[in-house]
Amino acid sequence: MKEHSLYLERCLQLAKIAADQGESAVGSVVVLNGKIIGEGSEKSKQLKDVTRHAEVVAILDAIQKHGHCSGATLYSNVEPCILCSFVIRHHQLAKVIFSKPCEQIGGTGPEFNILGTNQISLWAAAPVITIIP
Repeated sequence: MKEHSLYLERCLQLAKIAADQGESAVGSVVVLNGKIIGEGSEKSKQLKDVTRHAEVVAILDAIQKHGHCSGATLYSNVEPCILCSFVIRHHQLAKVIFSKPCEQIGGTGPEFNILGTNQISLWAAAPVITIIP
């Protein structure tokens, strides 16, 4: 649990940076073999690009720095939304750990469980999902 709190604390630091810049307070890190290989904060308003959620920014950062993020763990202070969940599944992250549900547009919701479904044959197995409030 101590390991998780370290990464979730970094997510909160990144979320504060986003909030200070007028964005939604969301931060995310991608961890592989105990090392942060990518991180991101919400940048949708700054970049005028709705796809630049913290999780997507962190995944793109990991890919740029490490070449891939398959098998990695994504941490976020907020549940990944449907958009982010698709990106997580596409890049085959193994685990997703978050602190706060995202309500209607969360990727683990019963109606649009993009993050947890194994119904899409094109995707690898769903990541292990852990909520740490």
